[in-house]
Amino acid sequence: MDPNIDDKSESRLYIGNLDLRITEAALLKMFSPYGKIISEDFLWHTRGPKRGEPRGFAFIQYSTKEEAELAKEKMHGRFACGRPLVVRLAGEKCLLETADKSTKAASEGQKMLLIGGGGAMGQTSRTAKIAAIKNKLKSLEEESSRTKKQKQNGNIS
Repeated sequence: MDPNIDDKSESRLYIGNLDLRITEAALLKMFSPYGKIISEDFLWHTRGPKRGEPRGFAFIQYSTKEEAELAKEKMHGRFACGRPLVVRLAGEKCLLETADKSTKAASEGQKMLLIGGGGAMGQTSRTAKIAAIKNKLKSLEEESSRTKKQKQNGNIS
């Protein structure tokens, strides 16, 4: 196996949930502080009624894995035009789907992955995503409050 191929996949980021108002130039400006960008693929609709419009995701290739990791760490979840960016290593999708199975909303996540499609089904997957995020936030808040109580009890005795 060619080591250069591994390096490319490890330094290539997927950027999703892009607002349609975000341009290629704006995307490059947002991600350039984290390292040297060697390529960028901004995806457009090529046919149908949305032909010529952005598809809402892109790929950015950094010169090193470390730069890509830094950009992912700093930009994932950051809001751009009112929407949280989804930033992950381009080859990381399978890992995220596996990790998602351990959340409370695992069955909804599985439905979302199996359904795929658009239209009304797209709304279902959006609802499932929102439910999964709410469940995750709730579990993080509960964990945080337990930790605070333990610290307080530890300080008293």
